[in-house]
Amino acid sequence: MTERLIYLPLGGAGEIGMNAYVYGYGPEGKERLIVVDLGVTFPDMDSTPGVDLIMADLAWLEENADRIDAIFITHAHEDHIGALAHVWNGLRKPVYARAFTGRIGQLKLEEAGIPAETIRIVEPRPHVVEAGPFKVQFVPISHSIPESSALIIDTPGGRIFHTGDFKLDQSPIVGEPFDPAMFKQIAEEGDGIKVLVSDSTNVFSPHPGRSEATLAAPLTELIAAQKGMIVATTFASNVARLKTLAEAGVAAGRSVCLLGRAMKRMVSSAQETGVLLGMPGTIGPEEAADVPRGNLMLIVTGSQGERRAASAQLSRGKYLGLEMKEGDSFLFSSKTIPGNERGVIRIMNAFSEMGVDVIDDNNGLYHVSGHANRADLETVHAILQPKMLIPMHGEHRHLREHAKLAQAKGIASEVVINGEMVDLSGNVPKVVEHIEAGRTYLDGSVKIGAMDGVVRNRIRMALNGLVLVTLILDEQDQPLGEPWVETMGLPKTGRGGAPLAEQIEDEMTEFLDRAPVKIISNDDKIEEALRRIARQVSMEEIGKKPEVIIVTSRLTDE
Repeated sequence: MTERLIYLPLGGAGEIGMNAYVYGYGPEGKERLIVVDLGVTFPDMDSTPGVDLIMADLAWLEENADRIDAIFITHAHEDHIGALAHVWNGLRKPVYARAFTGRIGQLKLEEAGIPAETIRIVEPRPHVVEAGPFKVQFVPISHSIPESSALIIDTPGGRIFHTGDFKLDQSPIVGEPFDPAMFKQIAEEGDGIKVLVSDSTNVFSPHPGRSEATLAAPLTELIAAQKGMIVATTFASNVARLKTLAEAGVAAGRSVCLLGRAMKRMVSSAQETGVLLGMPGTIGPEEAADVPRGNLMLIVTGSQGERRAASAQLSRGKYLGLEMKEGDSFLFSSKTIPGNERGVIRIMNAFSEMGVDVIDDNNGLYHVSGHANRADLETVHAILQPKMLIPMHGEHRHLREHAKLAQAKGIASEVVINGEMVDLSGNVPKVVEHIEAGRTYLDGSVKIGAMDGVVRNRIRMALNGLVLVTLILDEQDQPLGEPWVETMGLPKTGRGGAPLAEQIEDEMTEFLDRAPVKIISNDDKIEEALRRIARQVSMEEIGKKPEVIIVTSRLTDE
């Protein structure tokens, strides 16, 4: 039987976030598999109200768990590692990661009651992890979190270079710089790179990306110029930015206080694993409360407007005894991720009402992206010289543009979205199978399918309101009293001024007085009739058709 090399994205291809990729090699339908990254994306109140996290639907992967040899995590951002603790029990395979990423992952597993040693800490290239027919090396690459890694995946069918998230930064402050000589060496080994599977996030940004080191001077100048207390927020995982901000605060003669559990966890993990050195000393919130405002700097979580993060709590009043006042400044050293604008603007306006000066990233003056721009992608194409390129980590428009960029240079490329299995065995990528690639919601402590109807019903109730009807029938199928109606999320009175619930009850009572026995004795028919009356009266009185729940109880002789 002919063996083949396959690639299957289950998340992260056609979207930004929720990364989950599968590679396979072997006879068709019996390929040995490895998984690269298991991430999450985040819900919003419009489409997923009440949901805590969103993960890729791994049903196909779980059905084929006996074929999986290993899981590899490229870095510790939530969209690459956030689902690991939630889905590992369905896969139960060894997990490989570098020290910092592994430490973050181990903390997540321990919280879920999964042994920390499930994650095996590995060294970067030239160390090789053998997993079935795969030989995998972690290649240091710069990003907005320490120890981000690309993966060299050597197979009998050729070498794959999976970039993970990356940028070309030779002065990243924290973490390893981009090493073009190492990339050139990787390209020249053996038969070269058969397939480059690459980050596509910033393909529409034409200029070369800027180094993290370029932020030190403007941030130091900005912080030194502030008179009152200054508070800065950035991504908790951007350890290099935290260090730069803290150093700028100390240089301005300020005591620095970190606020937010995620931020403290990232800093402590980075220090424990040796990737963060020289971080200025910080003080706790109790000590910070006694520092004069002009000598204090807070670095806080919540750059994306998260309601429970420190930024949002400060915008609503006090947080751990600290509060913002007129004359203070608040800096967003971050870019707002599309979809989070509403929450961020809400915080900005709340601070403005307090008399606080709000400073954003100022067109990149106080923030740089962690992803490679178009010119950087072209640089990587030129160094690695892959025979094929598969764009990943991007919306469809990003993937398509990246594919066009590769094709213009004579590199075979294909736009591959979640659920499309691609055969990489030949000279061009070929879609050979479609897998159901939906989403799984973490709703409270329970995982539910996106198509289960739970969230859909929640949205319908939120949009339309709810009418609850209770009806009791005796042994002869006669109503015992009138039906009882309760409403939620609806106006109490209709256009005529009478209570809505009473009008629905009156119409239902009138119907029951004249309804034939064949309807009243049939639960389905009586519920259908009462539901129709509730919606009809509501439409006439308030102009809405609510969701209706009918509870029918029948007394028996027993």
